[in-house]
Amino acid sequence: MKKLFFTLLLSTAVLAIQAQGPNSSGAYYQDADGKKGEALKTSLCGIIYNRDEGGSLDVAYKALWTHFQTTDATPEGKVWDMYSNKVEFTFGANQDTGSGNAEGQYYNREHSFPNSWFGGKVMPMYTDLHHVYPTDKYVNNKRSNFPFGETNGEAYMSANNFSKLGKCTRQGYNGTVFEPNDEYKGDFARTYFYMVTCYEEKLPDWYANNADVKATIDGSTYPGIAEWQLQMLMEWSANDPVSEKEVNRNNAVYGIQKNRNPFIDYPGLEQYIWGDKKDVPFVYDTTDIVAIHDYDTAGEGCANEWFSLDGRRLSGKPAHKGIYIHKGKKVVIR
Repeated sequence: MKKLFFTLLLSTAVLAIQAQGPNSSGAYYQDADGKKGEALKTSLCGIIYNRDEGGSLDVAYKALWTHFQTTDATPEGKVWDMYSNKVEFTFGANQDTGSGNAEGQYYNREHSFPNSWFGGKVMPMYTDLHHVYPTDKYVNNKRSNFPFGETNGEAYMSANNFSKLGKCTRQGYNGTVFEPNDEYKGDFARTYFYMVTCYEEKLPDWYANNADVKATIDGSTYPGIAEWQLQMLMEWSANDPVSEKEVNRNNAVYGIQKNRNPFIDYPGLEQYIWGDKKDVPFVYDTTDIVAIHDYDTAGEGCANEWFSLDGRRLSGKPAHKGIYIHKGKKVVIR
């Protein structure tokens, strides 16, 4: 009887977690399950490209000011600026008025993947919140449409040396680059991974028609990113892991435009597309089982050992690839 009860409990728990991705994404990424490398990137493109554009370009672009109050507010309710730390901007009061000539006066709408790279005011990229952030207007203007990179900052440094502009010091590129603060390098790396995945079919046209983007993308749909840039962004992402800020922002953007950034939902996903795991199948369902009780052991407690999904208690860690349950969590052994 106890064995039957355990099996029923386990079956119920397994059913409860089916089709559950991270951060309450449910079955959003289900179609990418089992894909690898280039095929995974293309599959994710098919998932995340479709979104609610929010109306015409003018309407959607104006709405960004309001959306920022949901997507980019600090815990204190101020503007979360990733280009400058000189002041704490107040929503509305410090919104760009078309004037200003110094850092710390106004914030504006920054296309972190510059809009000149995809042809200017073109939907849906121009209003895509996943890469548009509120930033200090003056520092934003200094950044212009230069690529992200690493530099000594000989051309410009924002207050407190927070952001820098100057000649690239990374091997593979020697042009002018903009370097964000270490605190947000991972954020921007995952933003760029999103852009070259979501819009992969557009990359060849961008490369052919917009000269300034050629330092960042390679003209192909895969890998899509220039080699020097990809290596740097992979490092940035690893050194600055996904933060609570990013998770909250991703959820907020999803609530507005109904698409997600998978590189935030799945930390390290870039390794499955471009890195050392590109030959490993992607598993979208990562939800943990809250508790599994082993009623075959002495007493009524939880043994917290290894189990197969059909309810069999194992003697130790499985030697074969598959999905198992250990200490109340679903574990994928590859």
